[in-house]
Amino acid sequence: IKLEMPTVNLDREVTALATVPEVVETLESYAMTWQKLISTALEEQLKKVPQGNGPLAEVDLWRERSDTLSALTEQMKLPEVQKVLEILQEAESEHMGHLQIVLSDLRKHHVEALDNVKFLSTLECHLKNLTCGTGFNVVLDTIPSLMNALRMVWIISRHYNKDERMVPLMERIAWEISSRVYKVVDLHTLFKEDRAAAKKKIAEAKSTLEQWKKCYFAVRAQIEASGREQHWEFDRKRLFEKTDCMTSVCQDLYDVLQVIIEEFCNIFGPELKAGTGDPKRIDDLVRAVNRLTSPMEELTFDPFSIESAHDWKLIMEEFKEEVSVENIKQIFVQNLKDPPLYKNHPPVAGAIYWSRSLFCRIKHTIIRFQEVEELLASEHGKEVKQIYLQVAKRMKEYEDQKYNQWRDGTEQILPLLLKNTLLTVVTGGAATHKPVTTKKSVRFIVNFSPILQEIIIETKYMEQLGFPVPEIARYVALQEDKYFRYKNGLKNILDCYHKLMGTLNEAETKLLDDHIQELWRVFKSGHRRLKWNSLGIGDFIVRCTEAIRKFESLVHQIHNNSEDISNTLLFMESTNLFKFPLSKNGDELPKAKEFFEYVKRERAKDVTHMVRKYSAIPQLLMKVEGRVANTNSGKSPKLTSYYAYWENRIYQVLTQLIVKNMQAFNAAILANVPLFQTEAILSVPEIVLQPNASEIDKMTVQCIRDCVEVTKHFVRWMHGTCIECPPQHVEEDEVITFSFYSDISQNPLIIEQAVLITQNVHKLLASLSKYLKQWKRYHLLWKLDKGIVMERLAAEKPACVTFDEELQFYMKVAQEVTQQPLIKDEQCIRLQLAPLVYTVQENAIGWVNSLGKLLNESAREELFSLQEEIQVGAFSSCC
Repeated sequence: IKLEMPTVNLDREVTALATVPEVVETLESYAMTWQKLISTALEEQLKKVPQGNGPLAEVDLWRERSDTLSALTEQMKLPEVQKVLEILQEAESEHMGHLQIVLSDLRKHHVEALDNVKFLSTLECHLKNLTCGTGFNVVLDTIPSLMNALRMVWIISRHYNKDERMVPLMERIAWEISSRVYKVVDLHTLFKEDRAAAKKKIAEAKSTLEQWKKCYFAVRAQIEASGREQHWEFDRKRLFEKTDCMTSVCQDLYDVLQVIIEEFCNIFGPELKAGTGDPKRIDDLVRAVNRLTSPMEELTFDPFSIESAHDWKLIMEEFKEEVSVENIKQIFVQNLKDPPLYKNHPPVAGAIYWSRSLFCRIKHTIIRFQEVEELLASEHGKEVKQIYLQVAKRMKEYEDQKYNQWRDGTEQILPLLLKNTLLTVVTGGAATHKPVTTKKSVRFIVNFSPILQEIIIETKYMEQLGFPVPEIARYVALQEDKYFRYKNGLKNILDCYHKLMGTLNEAETKLLDDHIQELWRVFKSGHRRLKWNSLGIGDFIVRCTEAIRKFESLVHQIHNNSEDISNTLLFMESTNLFKFPLSKNGDELPKAKEFFEYVKRERAKDVTHMVRKYSAIPQLLMKVEGRVANTNSGKSPKLTSYYAYWENRIYQVLTQLIVKNMQAFNAAILANVPLFQTEAILSVPEIVLQPNASEIDKMTVQCIRDCVEVTKHFVRWMHGTCIECPPQHVEEDEVITFSFYSDISQNPLIIEQAVLITQNVHKLLASLSKYLKQWKRYHLLWKLDKGIVMERLAAEKPACVTFDEELQFYMKVAQEVTQQPLIKDEQCIRLQLAPLVYTVQENAIGWVNSLGKLLNESAREELFSLQEEIQVGAFSSCC
């Protein structure tokens, strides 16, 4: 649409042209033409509707309207058009009022079109995915983002924030989603496709339809929760009636494919054909299954149409009824050998319950057929009825067979089960009736057969099913509570026994051998004499309970004493035999001798405490002796192995004590934390440690030896007792005390640690000696005799320059020495260098003083000589 431009010359001013009638008249005719043209264009645009049912048609409509109205608006903004309007305004033309009304409409609709195009453009990408996406996955991913975009349009747009605009747009979106499902789901070909692929396709179609409604309500809930946005209160029938109907149909189709795939096709596979030996029968069944979907493939109506909902429902009911009879038949046939049972149902009665439940289901289907006489009278109805009668007959035969087998088996095996002994003894994993031995591997089991328990349950259910049960089975079932009470009582006793035996170590098992044998004598009648049909089972359980309580009390008392002894041994094992003194004043550490004396003193205190604890162990063992052997001597033959067990534990603890302490001491030696200090001194002609390396080495070795000799304080027990060995007189003046030292001192681990500590101390002292060798560069300070050197120098009468050089050298040495560090830390030793530094400095200063004295004497002699010459010369002059 193009506006015709005036051909009148408009170069003069507006006010001037407005006074020329001919110009005004000509321009008015142009204005009238523009008015009609714009009015017609607006009318045509407002009459237009979207060309299609989808949402993109609405986008195209607004884009076309925007383009048309934009073209007209741009032309009205041209300079010549604006000047015409100004001239007519100036001339107060009556046609201007009509034109202004039309231009106002143009502006209003133009702004609306621009606004709608802007907001609909934000939806366009999502709408294209919805319309042209390659699969349902694209549509499923698009719907949530599209719904959120619609929410933004609803909030921000000035024109799409009303029901009359938003509902039609969303209705078009719903139509587009429905259309996608229509295109993909074609019942004429659906069941001819690969069934798994068809099932997947239907599931995706249903998910897409559900996603549309789900996302709508999710966004609606967000809007309501915000409390700031205008609520969505749209006509749900317009938006979801069609998609809900299609969702329901898709669910029906999915169920059909599920039944065909899962319940028929998977059953009638190659395995069944090979296993039955009747492949023709299986092929006939497969063809029958395929015919189930024929009514759906030959539909004469649209199943997705709301108007066809009733007809579709009839089709589905017919399918379900036909499938039901055939399905139940196949379930029965396939599960005859291993029927699924309800929880707690026994095998035989449970199988009969299962068979009857299937019969009720198939009977229910036949009753529904009978309600429609013409359906049952049809060929299809007669065929279904015949299947029903065949299956019902097989079910009855199945029940009778199961019952007869159970009745005969029960009458035969039940008397034998009642003759079982109450308990069975298991040694090394095998049941036995031989005399038991005192081994922890011996276990007792309640010999209540699971078959007997199963017969009791079967009997109760068989009576509920209306079957007559054998008298012996009824009697046993009536005694169910008593049998289970006996069984649980025996199980609790044995569980307690096995738990107690599990807490005993080998020494405790030997210690309690007599008591265990006594307990087994109580158990003996349970695995030798008493049967499940015997009298006196209750009394037997009472005796066993009393015996196990007595045994339990004894075990707990022994364990309490064992715990006390173990705590004592733990205290001994964790004792620190190398306690180090703390530094006195910052950097000042104890000297080597002080350090080792402190370690020795602290060790003596701890050993005294340890020995006191150790001496109390026999008293604890005598308490055990009193409980087990009723004596308090400390030398009961019944406890011989028990004494030996604890003496061995003590040996292990003392060994660990020494090994761990020596390892800790070795680690302390190697650590870069000084423990004691030594001094470096000048002992002409050598620079040595004080105390020297040999003395430190001896102190270290003695400290290690003292550590091992701690074990001499722990006296061994006499053989077969927990009484300490008295000192033994070998010769008149020689007394031997038997301690753990003789064995522990020979332990390879301890010897290895002692050697390792000694080697590490040697290396450390060697490193310090190597460091002190650097000070030998000053050895001339004390090696040369100052008197001899001074005499020789005086005889040579050196020049002052020579004296100056010598003095500078010794002064430099004195100054250099003062810059040396006064402390050197090497692993566990702090080397104090101050005495050495002061000695070297004093030697250097001594040389300076000697040279100064010699220089002074030499200068004085020369001065006196010069003074004498001066006096002689003066005297000669006077004469």
